[in-house]
Amino acid sequence: MNPVLFPNREGRALQEEKLTALLADVDRRVARGPVTPTINLDHFKAELAGFDFHEPRALEDVLGWTIARLETGLVHLNHPRYLGLFNPGPSFPSQCADRIAAVFNPQLASTATSPAAVALEAYVIREVGKKAGLGPQAAGHFTSGGSEANATAVICAATRAAPDFAAIGSRAFSGQPVFYISQDSHLAWIKIAHQSGLGRQAARLVPTDGTGRMCMQALKAAIAADRQAGDVPFLLVATAGTTNAGMIDPLAACAEIARQENLWFHADAAWGGGAIASDRRRPMLAGMEAADSITIDAHKWFATTMGCGMFLTPHAQVLSDAFNVATSFMPSHVLGLDPYVTTLQWSRRFLGLRLFLSLAAAGWAGHGAHVEHSFRMIAQLNDALAACGWTIANGRESLAVTCLLPPPGSKPVPQIVAQILRSGTAWVSVADFENTKVIRACITHGETSEDDIAKVVEALEQARLEG
Repeated sequence: MNPVLFPNREGRALQEEKLTALLADVDRRVARGPVTPTINLDHFKAELAGFDFHEPRALEDVLGWTIARLETGLVHLNHPRYLGLFNPGPSFPSQCADRIAAVFNPQLASTATSPAAVALEAYVIREVGKKAGLGPQAAGHFTSGGSEANATAVICAATRAAPDFAAIGSRAFSGQPVFYISQDSHLAWIKIAHQSGLGRQAARLVPTDGTGRMCMQALKAAIAADRQAGDVPFLLVATAGTTNAGMIDPLAACAEIARQENLWFHADAAWGGGAIASDRRRPMLAGMEAADSITIDAHKWFATTMGCGMFLTPHAQVLSDAFNVATSFMPSHVLGLDPYVTTLQWSRRFLGLRLFLSLAAAGWAGHGAHVEHSFRMIAQLNDALAACGWTIANGRESLAVTCLLPPPGSKPVPQIVAQILRSGTAWVSVADFENTKVIRACITHGETSEDDIAKVVEALEQARLEG
């Protein structure tokens, strides 16, 4: 037995204690340091080349080297002034879950190998599905992220629309199968159309209405035109929390159009689905309860570690129809329950423990407070910048995402963002909102403070004015 790969209990405990101390120290330094990377990548690559993997190095030394390089070599999503994409600083309970899962290392493919883990995940999915409005029959599973969950929706929708799709693919349809997404949706949908064999042209991009939401008139016209051309519409996707602006497509109206047109209705709430935890914000998602399926990423507003998506549906049977396989080498085959016969994946990490520990420790109320914190901080940012003459391009009805336009006479938006990133004070990005370049900011960290917002406002004001 190799004592480095499999140390004795005493040696393992000593290394774990040292690693915990190193991680605690770096976490404190990250919160006080720059958000953006400062690493010299050429030097780093030269150091990497020194690891020829022929001569072993002391694990303690390698751990220290790795942590030090990551400290300078990453955009720190766990920094309170990271106001970027939908990747928050992870909650402590979800970090604990990762350590527990790593020790047990269960295989989540079947109930025979991991009965407790499979049952725990199924329970969490059911409770989240119920909270989202899908009722007690809610089913689904954890995924690697929103893209996998959304790909699952395409496969389920196509399987329901043409049962022979499972056997012969797109030939099961009488014409080109097509589905509808907002032009402001996450464009992983384009890759999903390619991956699923439908072809990228199957993803129909519907124009927005001037406010960042899918235009219902344009949607109806697109469906009618496709039917007239002999194409076969089978899926309508509404986004609840667009990436660029946090806008919510008209969920109830989309649900009604899907019902009238006999389309599978999917709500891509990868970001916005976290709002179900807040009694105050849940009404913003009215209409989502009519969905045939929902995507929610726990590694977004539920603040778990990466990656932890969820696919939710009231139609459990469709999952079995879409993903059932027969094999002799698996130790069980529980139709409708075993993850390897109800999901895209086979071998998979124990993802659901992250959300279970977070919900068990903080409850829905705790997560609701986390959502409300995001809204409070984004309102403070908006108010402070509006007082300085900035414009909130996407209004005040988004899901804690703001699209900012500097006052007339300021430097161009890309230059302002570039200066902010060079300074390391914060992380914001350039985005497009209704054909206009804007500065996008989103509050994702549970420890972002009023002082952090004040520093961001100061940095933005300085960046827009400096020559």
